[in-house]
Amino acid sequence: MKKRNISFSSTALVAVVAVFMTLGAAGAAAAESLKIGFVNAARVSSEAPQAEEARRKLESEFAGRDQELVAMQREARQLEERLARDADVMSESEQRELERQLVSRQREIRRVQDEFREDFSMRRNEELGKLQRRIVEAIHELAKEEGFDLIVSDGVIFASDQVDITNKVIERLGTGESGSRR
Repeated sequence: MKKRNISFSSTALVAVVAVFMTLGAAGAAAAESLKIGFVNAARVSSEAPQAEEARRKLESEFAGRDQELVAMQREARQLEERLARDADVMSESEQRELERQLVSRQREIRRVQDEFREDFSMRRNEELGKLQRRIVEAIHELAKEEGFDLIVSDGVIFASDQVDITNKVIERLGTGESGSRR
């Protein structure tokens, strides 16, 4: 007999254990009254109005630096074109100087690109963290208000429309019922 390795995410495992514990402890009568919900976290994260707001905020925050980087790349291309076009008519020292300028410009571009990526990544993670906290708040409030015993998310293989409360969470985030809108 072959052993199969089955892996569950910790969230899914906790949810499954909680359901079985509830069913085992309370019996079949409790199972009929158990209210379970499912939230598609990826969909909430992409469709919540706060997600679009965060994207716009990041775009405007980094637009200037992006334009600066594009201008630097354009200048480097112009240096490359000048070197390719005029190399035959330049003195050797002029050619070496232009090559040094080009290498220096390319090095500077790489440095600026790396800083841009790091800064953008940090800010994106900050905004994502805020969004995730707001989503969890909305789910908790919805669970309390509507009397859910269990709400599961990641690691679910199937959830019927009857237990899927994703739209309700997105609506709650859109109306600003969960926490303050920033």
